[in-house]
Amino acid sequence: MHYALLIYERPEHYAGLSDEERQAMTEEYKAVFDTPGVVGSAHLQPTAMATTVRVADGETLVTDGPFADTKDVFGGYYIVEADDLDAAIAIAARVPAARMGGCVEIRPVRGFLR
Repeated sequence: MHYALLIYERPEHYAGLSDEERQAMTEEYKAVFDTPGVVGSAHLQPTAMATTVRVADGETLVTDGPFADTKDVFGGYYIVEADDLDAAIAIAARVPAARMGGCVEIRPVRGFLR
């Protein structure tokens, strides 16, 4: 089964990290990507780069910035192929955001669209 590991971060928890600590964390994210069963991944630009689109009464409304102003921001994801939820949890537990005040939400993937 495929699972999406949705990574939510607290940007302020990264503010005090040294360059060496940031590099070490980047290497951890890369190591998760290199785990057997991980089939895709992406790191998103900061929420300041976001554009939100809504359609109301047939009119497209475009707003700069994220949908909601929250402490946790969606920072990226992995798509993993795992035998069961426990295997997906084991991978998610290795994601640095999970110990840096954020979390990793795991959702089964219903299917892929083309």
